[in-house]
Formats: sequence, C-alpha cells, structure tokens
Amino acid sequence: MQPWRSVRHRVESWLIAGLLLLVVFLSIPIGMRADVDAFLRQSIDAVPQTEVALVLGASVVRGEPSAILAKRADLAIALYRARKVSKILVTGDNGALTHDEVTPVRNYLLAAGVPAADIFLDHAGFDTYSSMYRARSVFLVHSMTIVTQDFHLPRALWIARHSGIEAYGIPAEGGEGSLADYAREIPASLKAIVDIVAKREPRYLGPPISLSQDGESTWY
Repeated sequence: MQPWRSVRHRVESWLIAGLLLLVVFLSIPIGMRADVDAFLRQSIDAVPQTEVALVLGASVVRGEPSAILAKRADLAIALYRARKVSKILVTGDNGALTHDEVTPVRNYLLAAGVPAADIFLDHAGFDTYSSMYRARSVFLVHSMTIVTQDFHLPRALWIARHSGIEAYGIPAEGGEGSLADYAREIPASLKAIVDIVAKREPRYLGPPISLSQDGESTWY
C-alpha cells in the first residue's frame, strides 16, 4: 500500500499546484479588466471626445471584413458620425499580399460615407501591442477610443493606457465571445505585461504621420 499512497500524494500535489497556477493565470486578465474599468464605456453618449477611433484588426473573408471586424467598423462609423472622433485609424496585419486586414475596412468605411482624408491605415499592426505602440510613435496619437469586442477590449485598453495614450474603450457588438476567445486572453494578457515591462519595439516603425495630414497618404 505504501507505493500507492506515495503515488496518490504526488498526484494530489500536482493537482493542487495546477489549480494554483490556473488561479494565478486567470487573475491576470481579471486584474487587467479591473485596472481599466474606469475607462470603459457602454454607450456612444458616454464616450468623451478623442482624436481618433482605433479599429483593431481581425480576419477578412474573401476580401470583405468578417462579421466581427464589420461590427468594429460599424462602431467606429457611429463614433465618427456622433463627432466623438474626427479620424479613424484602422490597424491590422498586412504582412503579405494574400493577407490584408486593413484595406477591406477602408473600403467598408468609404462605402459608409466616411471621407477618405479621415481614414488612416496602419499596415503593420501585427498584434495589439504593436498597434498601440505605432499609434503613439508613428501616428502621434494622444487620445483614442478603442473599438473591439468585449473579450479583447480590456487588454487593448490596458496596453494603450500603459503606453501613455489617453484611451477609452467601447465594446463592439458580437462580444459574446466563445470560451476559447476568453481563454486566449490568458496568455495574451501575460504577453502584454511582458511587452510593456520590456518596452518592446515593433519590428516596423517608419517616419511619423500626423493625423492632421490626409489619411490617403497612408493607404499604400
């Protein structure tokens, strides 16, 4: 019986250690959400005026914004029409000719009547941290309203605030998110903390582009 007791003790120890580790990991996105709660808004009326609405990238389907990305664009359009922002910055992964998350959103915004001059494209927003870093350092953004779904918004807002941007966030529709969406936020939130602490510089930067310029200059 002694060997069985020893094995059972080890298994119990592993289970306890695993549960403790899970609690620690879960506390990261929960704590991140609590840290930025004061800057989250649930309606357009409650959003303060900022320079720009930041549309974070997501997948596209046959050259069109996916449903989740279209909802982000719709919210940016609503903010623009309500004069809560005067510019829209679309950021995403355009690292290959076959993968372009920003141009379909540009076309979507144009079709909705947003003037070309007010649409800025960031082709090198390869992840949320890079998008925020480039918004501040390349596009010289001082204040922004972030539009993305609820499962993603706290992390994006936390990165922006800790990057020195006066940022607010409003959740786009389609934010119900699957369990997998929220589960992915655990390692993504840990990576965000590491990036902020290390002050990681994105691979691509480039010359500054003021939001006072014509947005079309950023399209190509």
